[in-house]
Amino acid sequence: MSDDIPPTSNDQPQPPNDVPPSDDDDSQVVEIERVMKLLQHGKIKRGMGRLRWSTNYTTVVQVKDDELETLAIYKPQSGERSLWDFPDGTLCYREVAAFIISEALDWRIVPPTVLRQDGPEGVGSLQLFIQHDAEINYFSLDDSFIPQLSMMALFDCLVNNADRKGGHVLVDARGKIWGIDHGICFHPYPKLRTVIWDFAGQPIPDELLQDVSRVVETLCNTADELTITLQKLLEPDEIEAINKRGNRLLTTKKYPHPGPGPSYPWPPV
Repeated sequence: MSDDIPPTSNDQPQPPNDVPPSDDDDSQVVEIERVMKLLQHGKIKRGMGRLRWSTNYTTVVQVKDDELETLAIYKPQSGERSLWDFPDGTLCYREVAAFIISEALDWRIVPPTVLRQDGPEGVGSLQLFIQHDAEINYFSLDDSFIPQLSMMALFDCLVNNADRKGGHVLVDARGKIWGIDHGICFHPYPKLRTVIWDFAGQPIPDELLQDVSRVVETLCNTADELTITLQKLLEPDEIEAINKRGNRLLTTKKYPHPGPGPSYPWPPV
């Protein structure tokens, strides 16, 4: 998986760097498995400081095992503020569910994310930190990013992302786009609020529709591992809504237009 970002093994913690390109599918699988193992079982050493612009409690932490060390974003359940339209204490689960859907689609939009029960502040999501230039966001991107943005726009439609701000679109050193902050996704009712409306009304590429079709078909099987995993993170009606949105996209084969309610997040960045 050439777009994955491996941990560092230096004595001093550093943001991760990209792996070199590889055509070896087996090595790509090993890489993501190694990253996930570190996030799932590595020792969370200490916080590097709270992200001051975050609505909920969010901090950068060091994660280390016997061989590797990296930085990660830790979002504890105890630090989530109450929202009128999302159940309390569920945002960290939604962060993990977004990664799982991204992987099921094979789109690699969301950085590796796990749920940790033993975080410094208790249960919470732990996501691999992506090294990026904080001055670059969605509004800085040129037309060369259109293929990646079209994928992200469709992902947001599928997961019903209610908060795709411009600053939630990161670009790593190799020009790959990553999406972060998916705590308010998967609502069963339409909540899509995003700055990426560039593709509204345009045809969805066939290859992306094929990926959506595969995931929708998989979620129809209650015995499938994907469905079982999501059932631990989302409510039944929220999983059913993923399928409804997916089937709607497969039927129209077009990116949706903004709905009658609020369609843009605030602030936009």
